[in-house]
Amino acid sequence: MAGEGVKLHGFWVSPYSRRVELALKIKGVEYEYIEEDLPNKSPELLQYNPIYKKVPVLVHNGKAIVESQVILEYIDETWKENPIMPQDPYERAMADFGCVPSFRKALLGGETEEKKALEETRENLKILEKVLEGKNFFGGERIGFVDIVANVIAYWVFLFQEAAEKEVLTEEFLLLYNWKDKYVNHNIIKEILPPKDKSLAFYRAHFTRAKASS
Repeated sequence: MAGEGVKLHGFWVSPYSRRVELALKIKGVEYEYIEEDLPNKSPELLQYNPIYKKVPVLVHNGKAIVESQVILEYIDETWKENPIMPQDPYERAMADFGCVPSFRKALLGGETEEKKALEETRENLKILEKVLEGKNFFGGERIGFVDIVANVIAYWVFLFQEAAEKEVLTEEFLLLYNWKDKYVNHNIIKEILPPKDKSLAFYRAHFTRAKASS
């Protein structure tokens, strides 16, 4: 399908950039990918996202859309084939489960903060497990909006855990583990996941800097 002047400014290891790429590929939209050097952001990125100066930024016919979930909604509304947005308002709300901040605190926070964050994270994971009961994906038999947003849990959380040498998401959460295996081995997703060794080195360095500055 013609992308009608679609460009995506992203960063190779960003799960938020990969969300948008996945949605575009599911929709069959052709696009130009522009890799950003985040310490030296391009003039185009600063022009399109002058307030937050972050990726991803989708540019469609000269119009910029920012924030990954907003971009996903725009993609679904603009290209109608292969819909990804759930009709159920509850399922839409599930996309905002917000596990990442608590995961980060559970892995990198102080002892008291880690304990509280671990409890919060486990509660979030239990909610996700409940939604997955009887399904291959959050979207049912195919990948949908919640699956795309949950890419952080399917791939990046395991990088975080290995880099931090701590375990939060364990095989105790069997449904999530089974979903993760189906997800990362999906043909489209395998195309866009960043290489594990390079990603792991990136996050080990990132976590080392974060601990040194805390």
